[in-house]
Amino acid sequence: MSKPVVAIVGRPNVGKSTLFNALAGEQISIVKDTPGVTRDRIYAEVNWLKYNFTLIDTGGIEPDSSDIILSQMREQAEIAIATADVIIFIVDVKQGLVDSDSKVADMLRRSHKPVVLCVNKVDNFDKQQSDVYEFYNLGIGDPVPVSAIAKLGIGDMLDEVTKFFDEINYTDEEDDRPRIAVIGKPNVGKSSLINKLSGENRLIVSDIAGTTRDAVDTVIKRNDKEYVFIDTAGLRRKSKIKEELEKFSIIRSVTAVDRADVVVVMIDAIEGVTEQDAKIAGIAHDRGKGIIIAVNKWDAIEKNDKTIYEYTRNVKDILSFMPYAEIIFISAKTTQRIGKLFDLIDVVIENSTLRVGTGVLNEIMAEAVAMQQPPTDKGKRLRLYYITEVSVKPPTFVIFVNYKELMHFSYIRYIENRIREAFGFKGTPLKFIIRERKEKEQ
Repeated sequence: MSKPVVAIVGRPNVGKSTLFNALAGEQISIVKDTPGVTRDRIYAEVNWLKYNFTLIDTGGIEPDSSDIILSQMREQAEIAIATADVIIFIVDVKQGLVDSDSKVADMLRRSHKPVVLCVNKVDNFDKQQSDVYEFYNLGIGDPVPVSAIAKLGIGDMLDEVTKFFDEINYTDEEDDRPRIAVIGKPNVGKSSLINKLSGENRLIVSDIAGTTRDAVDTVIKRNDKEYVFIDTAGLRRKSKIKEELEKFSIIRSVTAVDRADVVVVMIDAIEGVTEQDAKIAGIAHDRGKGIIIAVNKWDAIEKNDKTIYEYTRNVKDILSFMPYAEIIFISAKTTQRIGKLFDLIDVVIENSTLRVGTGVLNEIMAEAVAMQQPPTDKGKRLRLYYITEVSVKPPTFVIFVNYKELMHFSYIRYIENRIREAFGFKGTPLKFIIRERKEKEQ
Protein backbone atom coordinates (compact mmCIF):
# COMPACT_ATOMS: atom_id res chain seq x y z
CA MET A 1 0.00 0.00 0.00
CA SER A 2 1.27 3.46 -0.84
CA LYS A 3 1.94 5.75 2.09
CA PRO A 4 2.25 9.53 2.13
CA VAL A 5 5.82 10.82 1.96
CA VAL A 6 6.86 13.79 4.11
CA ALA A 7 10.22 15.52 3.52
CA ILE A 8 12.12 17.86 5.87
CA VAL A 9 13.87 20.85 4.26
CA GLY A 10 15.92 23.57 5.95
CA ARG A 11 19.27 25.30 6.37
CA PRO A 12 22.18 23.65 8.21
CA ASN A 13 21.96 23.78 12.01
CA VAL A 14 18.26 24.66 12.20
CA GLY A 15 17.51 21.27 13.78
CA LYS A 16 16.52 19.02 10.86
CA SER A 17 18.18 15.92 12.29
CA THR A 18 16.87 16.60 15.79
CA LEU A 19 13.33 16.94 14.46
CA PHE A 20 13.78 13.84 12.29
CA ASN A 21 14.90 11.76 15.27
CA ALA A 22 12.12 13.15 17.46
CA LEU A 23 9.50 12.17 14.87
CA ALA A 24 11.09 8.80 14.12
CA GLY A 25 11.24 7.96 17.82
CA GLU A 26 12.93 4.80 18.99
CA GLN A 27 12.33 3.08 15.65
CA ILE A 28 15.33 4.84 14.14
CA SER A 29 17.69 3.58 16.85
CA ILE A 30 16.93 -0.10 16.21
CA VAL A 31 20.12 -1.70 14.91
CA LYS A 32 19.43 -4.35 12.28
CA ASP A 33 21.71 -7.16 11.20
CA THR A 34 20.91 -6.61 7.55
CA PRO A 35 22.63 -3.82 5.61
CA GLY A 36 19.40 -1.96 4.96
CA VAL A 37 19.48 1.81 4.85
CA THR A 38 17.67 2.34 8.16
CA ARG A 39 21.01 2.86 9.89
CA ASP A 40 21.80 5.75 7.56
CA ARG A 41 18.96 7.81 9.03
CA ILE A 42 17.71 8.86 5.64
CA TYR A 43 14.12 7.74 6.09
CA ALA A 44 11.85 6.34 8.79
CA GLU A 45 8.30 5.09 9.17
CA VAL A 46 6.25 7.37 11.42
CA ASN A 47 2.86 6.77 13.04
CA TRP A 48 0.67 9.61 14.23
CA LEU A 49 -2.89 8.90 15.39
CA LYS A 50 -4.53 6.96 12.52
CA TYR A 51 -1.85 7.93 9.99
CA ASN A 52 1.29 6.13 8.80
CA PHE A 53 3.78 7.94 6.60
CA THR A 54 7.39 7.80 5.37
CA LEU A 55 9.60 10.60 6.67
CA ILE A 56 12.59 11.67 4.56
CA ASP A 57 15.56 13.72 5.77
CA THR A 58 16.92 15.71 2.81
CA GLY A 59 19.74 17.29 4.80
CA GLY A 60 23.17 16.02 5.69
CA ILE A 61 25.79 18.13 3.91
CA GLU A 62 26.73 21.34 5.68
CA PRO A 63 29.01 23.47 3.50
CA ASP A 64 30.80 26.60 4.69
CA SER A 65 30.05 29.15 1.98
CA SER A 66 26.70 30.92 2.14
CA ASP A 67 26.40 30.58 -1.66
CA ILE A 68 26.92 26.83 -1.40
CA ILE A 69 24.41 26.67 1.45
CA LEU A 70 21.76 28.31 -0.72
CA SER A 71 22.61 25.99 -3.61
CA GLN A 72 22.39 23.00 -1.27
CA MET A 73 19.01 24.17 0.08
CA ARG A 74 17.65 24.56 -3.42
CA GLU A 75 18.77 21.00 -4.17
CA GLN A 76 17.04 19.75 -1.02
CA ALA A 77 13.90 21.64 -1.97
CA GLU A 78 13.95 20.12 -5.45
CA ILE A 79 14.25 16.63 -3.96
CA ALA A 80 11.36 17.34 -1.59
CA ILE A 81 9.18 18.84 -4.33
CA ALA A 82 9.86 15.87 -6.62
CA THR A 83 9.27 13.08 -4.10
CA ALA A 84 7.12 14.30 -1.20
CA ASP A 85 3.40 14.68 -0.68
CA VAL A 86 3.92 17.19 2.15
CA ILE A 87 7.00 19.29 2.93
CA ILE A 88 8.10 20.40 6.40
CA PHE A 89 10.12 23.59 5.97
CA ILE A 90 12.11 24.14 9.16
CA VAL A 91 13.52 27.54 10.19
CA ASP A 92 15.36 28.77 13.30
CA VAL A 93 13.66 31.29 15.61
CA LYS A 94 17.01 32.26 17.19
CA GLN A 95 18.66 33.12 13.85
CA GLY A 96 15.51 34.82 12.61
CA LEU A 97 14.42 35.19 9.00
CA VAL A 98 17.38 35.06 6.58
CA ASP A 99 17.62 35.62 2.84
CA SER A 100 18.11 31.96 1.90
CA ASP A 101 14.92 31.07 3.81
CA SER A 102 12.98 33.50 1.60
CA LYS A 103 14.48 32.15 -1.63
CA VAL A 104 13.67 28.54 -0.78
CA ALA A 105 10.18 29.56 0.35
CA ASP A 106 9.64 31.03 -3.14
CA MET A 107 10.53 27.67 -4.69
CA LEU A 108 8.23 25.77 -2.36
CA ARG A 109 5.36 28.19 -2.96
CA ARG A 110 5.66 27.87 -6.73
CA SER A 111 5.63 24.06 -6.50
CA HIS A 112 2.03 24.11 -5.19
CA LYS A 113 2.98 21.27 -2.84
CA PRO A 114 1.54 21.45 0.71
CA VAL A 115 4.11 23.06 3.02
CA VAL A 116 4.07 23.16 6.82
CA LEU A 117 6.29 25.97 8.12
CA CYS A 118 7.98 24.78 11.31
CA VAL A 119 9.76 27.37 13.51
CA ASN A 120 12.25 25.43 15.63
CA LYS A 121 14.07 26.21 18.91
CA VAL A 122 11.03 27.92 20.45
CA ASP A 123 11.68 27.03 24.09
CA ASN A 124 9.16 29.49 25.54
CA PHE A 125 6.03 29.93 23.42
CA ASP A 126 4.82 33.03 25.30
CA LYS A 127 8.11 34.96 25.29
CA GLN A 128 9.07 34.11 21.71
CA GLN A 129 5.67 34.54 20.07
CA SER A 130 6.59 37.82 18.38
CA ASP A 131 9.77 36.22 16.97
CA VAL A 132 7.62 33.44 15.48
CA TYR A 133 5.31 35.99 13.84
CA GLU A 134 8.25 37.30 11.78
CA PHE A 135 8.07 34.12 9.63
CA TYR A 136 4.63 35.08 8.30
CA ASN A 137 6.72 37.21 5.89
CA LEU A 138 7.67 34.02 4.01
CA GLY A 139 4.11 33.85 2.69
CA ILE A 140 3.72 30.07 2.98
CA GLY A 141 1.14 29.85 5.73
CA ASP A 142 0.96 29.93 9.49
CA PRO A 143 4.27 29.22 11.27
CA VAL A 144 4.04 26.37 13.79
CA PRO A 145 6.34 26.88 16.82
CA VAL A 146 8.21 23.78 18.05
CA SER A 147 11.21 22.77 20.10
CA ALA A 148 12.55 19.61 18.49
CA ILE A 149 15.07 19.01 21.27
CA ALA A 150 12.43 19.33 24.02
CA LYS A 151 9.71 17.72 21.86
CA LEU A 152 7.37 20.67 22.37
CA GLY A 153 4.69 21.53 19.81
CA ILE A 154 5.41 18.45 17.69
CA GLY A 155 1.84 17.16 18.03
CA ASP A 156 0.44 20.44 16.69
CA MET A 157 2.89 20.30 13.78
CA LEU A 158 1.91 16.68 12.94
CA ASP A 159 -1.76 17.67 13.02
CA GLU A 160 -0.99 20.27 10.34
CA VAL A 161 0.99 17.73 8.27
CA THR A 162 -1.67 15.01 8.41
CA LYS A 163 -4.46 17.43 7.47
CA PHE A 164 -3.18 17.18 3.90
CA PHE A 165 -3.22 13.37 3.79
CA ASP A 166 -6.97 13.10 3.31
CA GLU A 167 -6.67 15.18 0.14
CA ILE A 168 -4.13 12.78 -1.39
CA ASN A 169 -5.66 10.48 -3.98
CA TYR A 170 -3.86 7.17 -4.39
CA THR A 171 -4.92 5.74 -7.73
CA ASP A 172 -2.67 2.74 -7.02
CA GLU A 173 -5.19 1.30 -4.59
CA GLU A 174 -7.76 0.45 -7.27
CA ASP A 175 -5.09 -0.67 -9.73
CA ASP A 176 -4.43 -4.42 -9.62
CA ARG A 177 -1.82 -4.41 -12.38
CA PRO A 178 1.62 -5.61 -11.26
CA ARG A 179 3.81 -2.66 -10.27
CA ILE A 180 7.54 -3.02 -10.80
CA ALA A 181 10.07 -0.52 -9.39
CA VAL A 182 13.42 -0.40 -11.17
CA ILE A 183 16.03 0.85 -8.70
CA GLY A 184 19.80 1.08 -8.56
CA LYS A 185 22.73 3.47 -8.58
CA PRO A 186 22.78 6.39 -11.02
CA ASN A 187 23.77 5.49 -14.60
CA VAL A 188 23.30 1.75 -14.12
CA GLY A 189 20.82 1.63 -16.99
CA LYS A 190 17.39 1.89 -15.34
CA SER A 191 15.83 4.15 -17.97
CA SER A 192 17.51 2.26 -20.81
CA LEU A 193 15.95 -0.97 -19.59
CA ILE A 194 12.44 0.49 -19.42
CA ASN A 195 12.86 2.12 -22.83
CA LYS A 196 13.94 -1.19 -24.36
CA LEU A 197 11.14 -3.11 -22.64
CA SER A 198 8.59 -0.67 -23.99
CA GLY A 199 10.03 0.10 -27.42
CA GLU A 200 12.04 -2.86 -28.59
CA ASN A 201 9.19 -5.34 -28.45
CA ARG A 202 6.74 -2.90 -30.06
CA LEU A 203 4.40 -3.14 -27.12
CA ILE A 204 1.56 -0.76 -26.33
CA VAL A 205 3.06 1.98 -24.19
CA SER A 206 1.41 4.92 -22.54
CA ASP A 207 2.59 7.43 -19.94
CA ILE A 208 0.21 8.07 -17.10
CA ALA A 209 0.51 10.51 -14.22
CA GLY A 210 1.62 8.00 -11.62
CA THR A 211 0.96 9.48 -8.19
CA THR A 212 0.90 12.67 -6.22
CA ARG A 213 4.69 12.46 -6.29
CA ASP A 214 4.61 13.54 -9.93
CA ALA A 215 6.51 10.49 -11.14
CA VAL A 216 5.57 9.25 -14.58
CA ASP A 217 4.91 5.51 -14.76
CA THR A 218 5.28 3.48 -17.94
CA VAL A 219 2.58 0.95 -18.78
CA ILE A 220 3.85 -1.95 -20.89
CA LYS A 221 1.60 -4.60 -22.36
CA ARG A 222 2.95 -8.10 -23.01
CA ASN A 223 0.91 -11.17 -23.92
CA ASP A 224 -2.32 -9.25 -23.19
CA LYS A 225 -1.10 -8.46 -19.67
CA GLU A 226 -0.24 -4.93 -18.49
CA TYR A 227 2.67 -4.09 -16.21
CA VAL A 228 3.29 -0.71 -14.59
CA PHE A 229 7.00 0.17 -14.43
CA ILE A 230 8.12 2.81 -11.93
CA ASP A 231 11.35 4.45 -13.09
CA THR A 232 13.22 6.11 -10.22
CA ALA A 233 15.34 8.01 -12.72
CA GLY A 234 12.20 9.59 -14.18
CA LEU A 235 12.27 12.30 -11.54
CA ARG A 236 15.23 13.96 -13.24
CA ARG A 237 12.88 15.97 -15.42
CA LYS A 238 11.45 17.48 -12.24
CA SER A 239 14.70 18.34 -10.54
CA LYS A 240 18.33 18.87 -11.48
CA ILE A 241 19.62 16.48 -8.87
CA LYS A 242 23.34 15.76 -8.78
CA GLU A 243 23.38 12.09 -9.65
CA GLU A 244 26.58 11.43 -7.73
CA LEU A 245 24.96 12.18 -4.37
CA GLU A 246 24.14 8.67 -3.19
CA LYS A 247 21.73 9.82 -0.50
CA PHE A 248 19.37 11.30 -3.08
CA SER A 249 19.30 8.16 -5.23
CA ILE A 250 18.34 6.24 -2.09
CA ILE A 251 15.53 8.74 -1.35
CA ARG A 252 14.11 8.21 -4.83
CA SER A 253 14.29 4.47 -4.31
CA VAL A 254 12.34 4.62 -1.03
CA THR A 255 9.31 6.27 -2.61
CA ALA A 256 9.32 3.91 -5.62
CA VAL A 257 9.71 0.73 -3.57
CA ASP A 258 6.73 1.63 -1.39
CA ARG A 259 4.44 1.53 -4.42
CA ALA A 260 5.84 -1.64 -5.99
CA ASP A 261 4.90 -5.32 -5.91
CA VAL A 262 8.25 -6.41 -7.35
CA VAL A 263 11.56 -4.54 -7.20
CA VAL A 264 14.20 -4.96 -9.90
CA VAL A 265 17.57 -4.01 -8.38
CA MET A 266 19.94 -3.18 -11.23
CA ILE A 267 23.65 -3.80 -10.77
CA ASP A 268 26.45 -2.70 -13.09
CA ALA A 269 28.27 -5.85 -14.23
CA ILE A 270 31.44 -3.86 -14.96
CA GLU A 271 31.63 -2.29 -11.46
CA GLY A 272 30.40 -5.37 -9.62
CA VAL A 273 28.24 -5.34 -6.51
CA THR A 274 28.98 -2.37 -4.25
CA GLU A 275 28.07 -1.27 -0.75
CA GLN A 276 25.54 1.14 -2.19
CA ASP A 277 23.92 -1.68 -4.15
CA ALA A 278 23.48 -3.46 -0.81
CA LYS A 279 21.93 -0.33 0.73
CA ILE A 280 19.51 0.12 -2.15
CA ALA A 281 18.57 -3.59 -2.17
CA GLY A 282 18.14 -3.35 1.61
CA ILE A 283 15.25 -0.90 1.12
CA ALA A 284 13.26 -3.50 -0.81
CA HIS A 285 14.24 -6.26 1.65
CA ASP A 286 13.22 -4.20 4.70
CA ARG A 287 9.83 -3.51 3.10
CA GLY A 288 9.16 -7.15 2.27
CA LYS A 289 9.04 -6.78 -1.50
CA GLY A 290 9.62 -9.41 -4.16
CA ILE A 291 13.15 -8.90 -5.50
CA ILE A 292 14.96 -9.58 -8.77
CA ILE A 293 18.67 -8.74 -9.11
CA ALA A 294 19.29 -7.69 -12.72
CA VAL A 295 23.00 -7.61 -13.54
CA ASN A 296 23.13 -5.16 -16.47
CA LYS A 297 25.84 -4.59 -19.12
CA TRP A 298 26.55 -8.33 -19.22
CA ASP A 299 27.55 -7.92 -22.88
CA ALA A 300 30.59 -5.90 -21.76
CA ILE A 301 32.06 -8.70 -19.63
CA GLU A 302 34.68 -11.10 -20.94
CA LYS A 303 33.38 -14.56 -20.14
CA ASN A 304 34.42 -18.16 -19.84
CA ASP A 305 32.41 -21.20 -18.75
CA LYS A 306 32.76 -20.24 -15.06
CA THR A 307 32.04 -16.49 -15.22
CA ILE A 308 28.31 -16.60 -14.53
CA TYR A 309 28.74 -18.97 -11.58
CA GLU A 310 31.52 -16.89 -10.04
CA TYR A 311 29.52 -13.68 -10.48
CA THR A 312 26.39 -15.29 -8.99
CA ARG A 313 28.39 -16.41 -5.94
CA ASN A 314 29.81 -12.90 -5.51
CA VAL A 315 26.34 -11.31 -5.69
CA LYS A 316 24.97 -13.80 -3.16
CA ASP A 317 27.92 -13.21 -0.81
CA ILE A 318 27.49 -9.44 -0.72
CA LEU A 319 23.67 -9.59 -0.67
CA SER A 320 23.67 -12.53 1.75
CA PHE A 321 20.80 -11.02 3.75
CA MET A 322 18.44 -11.78 0.83
CA PRO A 323 19.34 -15.27 -0.43
CA TYR A 324 15.83 -15.67 -1.86
CA ALA A 325 16.35 -12.97 -4.53
CA GLU A 326 16.28 -14.13 -8.14
CA ILE A 327 19.28 -13.18 -10.32
CA ILE A 328 19.21 -12.51 -14.06
CA PHE A 329 22.09 -11.37 -16.32
CA ILE A 330 20.93 -8.87 -18.94
CA SER A 331 22.02 -6.18 -21.35
CA ALA A 332 19.64 -3.27 -21.83
CA LYS A 333 21.87 -2.19 -24.72
CA THR A 334 21.66 -5.44 -26.74
CA THR A 335 18.30 -6.60 -25.22
CA GLN A 336 19.98 -9.82 -24.05
CA ARG A 337 17.51 -11.76 -21.83
CA ILE A 338 15.27 -8.73 -21.13
CA GLY A 339 12.27 -10.66 -22.46
CA LYS A 340 12.85 -13.27 -19.76
CA LEU A 341 12.53 -10.53 -17.15
CA PHE A 342 8.73 -10.57 -17.56
CA ASP A 343 8.63 -14.33 -16.91
CA LEU A 344 10.68 -13.81 -13.76
CA ILE A 345 8.41 -10.96 -12.61
CA ASP A 346 5.37 -13.26 -13.01
CA VAL A 347 7.09 -15.99 -10.96
CA VAL A 348 8.02 -13.58 -8.15
CA ILE A 349 4.50 -12.09 -7.99
CA GLU A 350 3.00 -15.58 -7.85
CA ASN A 351 5.34 -16.55 -5.00
CA SER A 352 4.75 -13.34 -3.03
CA THR A 353 1.00 -14.04 -3.07
CA LEU A 354 1.21 -17.82 -2.51
CA ARG A 355 -0.92 -19.19 0.34
CA VAL A 356 -0.07 -22.52 1.97
CA GLY A 357 -2.67 -24.58 3.83
CA THR A 358 -2.35 -24.69 7.62
CA GLY A 359 -2.40 -28.50 7.73
CA VAL A 360 0.52 -28.78 5.31
CA LEU A 361 2.51 -26.12 7.17
CA ASN A 362 2.12 -27.96 10.47
CA GLU A 363 3.27 -31.21 8.88
CA ILE A 364 6.41 -29.47 7.59
CA MET A 365 7.05 -27.89 11.02
CA ALA A 366 6.55 -31.21 12.88
CA GLU A 367 9.00 -32.95 10.54
CA ALA A 368 11.52 -30.11 10.94
CA VAL A 369 11.28 -30.28 14.76
CA ALA A 370 11.79 -34.07 14.66
CA MET A 371 14.92 -33.64 12.53
CA GLN A 372 16.45 -30.84 14.64
CA GLN A 373 15.36 -30.39 18.23
CA PRO A 374 14.43 -26.83 19.32
CA PRO A 375 16.80 -24.92 21.63
CA THR A 376 16.84 -25.29 25.41
CA ASP A 377 17.99 -22.90 28.12
CA LYS A 378 18.35 -23.49 31.88
CA GLY A 379 16.03 -26.47 31.85
CA LYS A 380 13.42 -24.85 29.61
CA ARG A 381 12.81 -26.42 26.19
CA LEU A 382 11.22 -24.56 23.31
CA ARG A 383 8.01 -26.13 22.03
CA LEU A 384 6.42 -25.17 18.72
CA TYR A 385 2.66 -25.66 18.89
CA TYR A 386 1.18 -24.36 15.67
CA ILE A 387 1.96 -22.44 12.47
CA THR A 388 -0.38 -20.65 10.07
CA GLU A 389 -0.01 -18.20 7.18
CA VAL A 390 -1.85 -14.96 7.97
CA SER A 391 -1.11 -12.68 4.99
CA VAL A 392 0.76 -12.26 1.69
CA LYS A 393 3.04 -9.67 0.06
CA PRO A 394 5.20 -10.91 1.71
CA PRO A 395 3.94 -14.31 2.88
CA THR A 396 3.64 -13.92 6.64
CA PHE A 397 3.49 -16.78 9.13
CA VAL A 398 2.57 -16.84 12.82
CA ILE A 399 4.20 -19.54 14.99
CA PHE A 400 2.81 -20.20 18.48
CA VAL A 401 5.46 -21.30 21.01
CA ASN A 402 5.75 -21.77 24.78
CA TYR A 403 8.80 -19.52 25.35
CA LYS A 404 9.21 -16.69 22.85
CA GLU A 405 12.70 -15.81 24.06
CA LEU A 406 13.95 -19.31 23.14
CA MET A 407 12.89 -18.93 19.50
CA HIS A 408 16.28 -17.79 18.26
CA PHE A 409 16.82 -16.22 14.85
CA SER A 410 18.78 -19.27 13.71
CA TYR A 411 15.89 -21.63 14.46
CA ILE A 412 13.41 -19.36 12.67
CA ARG A 413 15.77 -19.44 9.66
CA TYR A 414 15.85 -23.24 9.92
CA ILE A 415 12.02 -23.43 9.79
CA GLU A 416 12.01 -20.93 6.91
CA ASN A 417 14.45 -23.07 4.95
CA ARG A 418 12.26 -26.15 5.39
CA ILE A 419 9.23 -24.22 4.10
CA ARG A 420 11.23 -22.93 1.13
CA GLU A 421 12.40 -26.47 0.34
CA ALA A 422 8.76 -27.51 0.09
CA PHE A 423 7.28 -24.52 -1.73
CA GLY A 424 10.17 -22.52 -3.21
CA PHE A 425 8.96 -18.98 -2.57
CA LYS A 426 11.67 -17.80 -4.96
CA GLY A 427 12.11 -14.05 -5.15
CA THR A 428 10.09 -13.18 -2.06
CA PRO A 429 11.07 -12.71 1.59
CA LEU A 430 9.11 -14.60 4.24
CA LYS A 431 8.07 -12.92 7.47
CA PHE A 432 7.65 -14.78 10.76
CA ILE A 433 5.73 -13.55 13.82
CA ILE A 434 6.38 -15.47 17.05
CA ARG A 435 3.58 -15.55 19.62
CA GLU A 436 3.80 -17.03 23.08
CA ARG A 437 1.17 -19.42 24.42
CA LYS A 438 1.68 -21.17 27.75
CA GLU A 439 1.02 -24.89 28.23
CA LYS A 440 -2.08 -24.29 30.34
CA GLU A 441 -3.65 -22.45 27.38
CA GLN A 442 -3.60 -25.59 25.26
